[in-house]
Amino acid sequence: MQTEAHVYALAIAASTLLSFYPFVIVILSFCRNVLHWPAAVDAVYVALNDYLPGDLGDYVRRNLPPRRAVNEVTSMVLLLFAANGVFLPLEVALNRAWGAAKNRSYWKNQAVALGLIFVCGGLALISLMLTALNKERMLAGAAKHATIQLWLNLVFFKMAALPISILALFLIYWLLPNCKVPPLRVVPGAILGGLFLEALKYIDLMVWPLLRDKLLREYGVFHYAVTILLWSFIGALGVLAAAEWTARPKSSPI
Repeated sequence: MQTEAHVYALAIAASTLLSFYPFVIVILSFCRNVLHWPAAVDAVYVALNDYLPGDLGDYVRRNLPPRRAVNEVTSMVLLLFAANGVFLPLEVALNRAWGAAKNRSYWKNQAVALGLIFVCGGLALISLMLTALNKERMLAGAAKHATIQLWLNLVFFKMAALPISILALFLIYWLLPNCKVPPLRVVPGAILGGLFLEALKYIDLMVWPLLRDKLLREYGVFHYAVTILLWSFIGALGVLAAAEWTARPKSSPI
C-alpha cells in the first residue's frame, strides 16, 4: 500500500503496454516463418482470447500487420527495448523488498533483463507449442466438433500456461534482485503470484462488459490501450505484493 509500489507498478504496466503488441508479432512470425506450424499460430490466437477479455482479443487479432520482414525486425527491436523497461522498475522494487544495498548499474540491469526476456519468451513459446501439439493430436483422432475442440484446446492451454507462469515468476524473483536470494524462499511467492494472475483473468472477464462501456465513454478510441494498461497495473501490484510477502522475515507480522 506504499506509494512507491504504485509508482513501480505503473512503470511496469506502461512497459507492458509498449511491449505487448511487438511480442505478439514476434511470436506469430516465429511460428509462421521459422517453425512453419499452423497449429502453433492457432495457439497464439487461443492465448490472445484467453488473456484479453471480450472483443479486445478480436480487435488485436484483426489489426495484426501483414507478414513483412520489416515489421518483424522492427517488432523485435521494440520488444527488446520495451521489455527491458519492465525489468528496470521491477528490479528496484525487488531490491527494496529484499533489502539489497544498491541497484545494478543500468547496463548490468539491461544484460540481466535481456537474459530474462529470452528465458520468459521461451517459456511462453513452450506453452504455445504444447497447446499446438495437443490440437494436432485431437485432429488426428478425437474431437470432430469444432466447439468441443476449441474448449479442449483452451483447457489444455490453461493447464500448460499456469505452471509455466509460476516458473517464469520464480526465475524473476530469484535472479532479478541484486543480492543472493534463497531459491526455496521464492517458491511460495511465485505460486501465489501465478495464481493471482490466473484469477485476474477471470475477474477481468466478469467486469469487462461494464468496464468497457465506462472506458469507451471516458477514453474513446484509446479505451483498448487503457484496458491493457489498467489490468497490467493491477497484475503488477499483485506480483509485487507476492514478492514482498516472500521477502518478509518470518518473524514479521502479516
